[in-house]
Amino acid sequence: MAYIRIITALILSVVMISLAGCFSSRREDIEAFLRPYQVQVTSEKYVLQPPDEIEVHCAKVPEINMQRQRIRPDGKVSFEAIGEVEAAGKTPAEVADGLKQKAAQLYTLPGDSPIDVRIVAYASKVYYVLGQVDRPGPKVYSGRDTVLNALAQAQPNPMAWEERIQVIRPSADENIRPKIFEVNFDRMIAHGDTTKDVLLQDGDIIYVPPTVLAAVAMKIEEAIRPIARAFSGYYIMQPEYGGRGGGGYGGY
Repeated sequence: MAYIRIITALILSVVMISLAGCFSSRREDIEAFLRPYQVQVTSEKYVLQPPDEIEVHCAKVPEINMQRQRIRPDGKVSFEAIGEVEAAGKTPAEVADGLKQKAAQLYTLPGDSPIDVRIVAYASKVYYVLGQVDRPGPKVYSGRDTVLNALAQAQPNPMAWEERIQVIRPSADENIRPKIFEVNFDRMIAHGDTTKDVLLQDGDIIYVPPTVLAAVAMKIEEAIRPIARAFSGYYIMQPEYGGRGGGGYGGY
């Protein structure tokens, strides 16, 4: 028993130290995030990437009208007679302009915008919800995703430390640190406090940490699991009592 208490105390110490290192949020970092009411996101500003899907509307060009295309890994889409058109890195309006230039070689197209390109599947951009949630992993970014919406869909589980959820905007530049701030999800849903319900961007991360007790339980399980497996293997290898040739009671 004394041995178990010592091991538990050591694990608790390790967990407390590791949890202390998890929370590096800065209150001012929230200023890097937009609020939903501060910006009107539209598809006109959406930059297409593989594997987004588009649909083309142009009654004057049967080869492309109502055609649905997934942007290929090489960044292009292709149509009968029109050929290939660059799509990756462009907005729907820019893709429509590229199609117009191709189609104009075969058809007379009246008006300034005879071709309309619409996004039918947003698939290239994601944000992430990780940690103690029932539905972790990448989530398709729609442009109007908020922290509250993301957490409501991911569903924090009973092991979640809802008062210390981390919202992270990673940095690809090693000279620029990531932006991190903390959200009290319990207060958000219990008291309607949406002051930190920010608008997420492509690549953002929401991390839901475990509570101290949950973290201790996971560390204990991690430490005990190899021992339990070893003992399980030991008993499987032992001869059955009473079996013929087993050397136990009742043998011949």
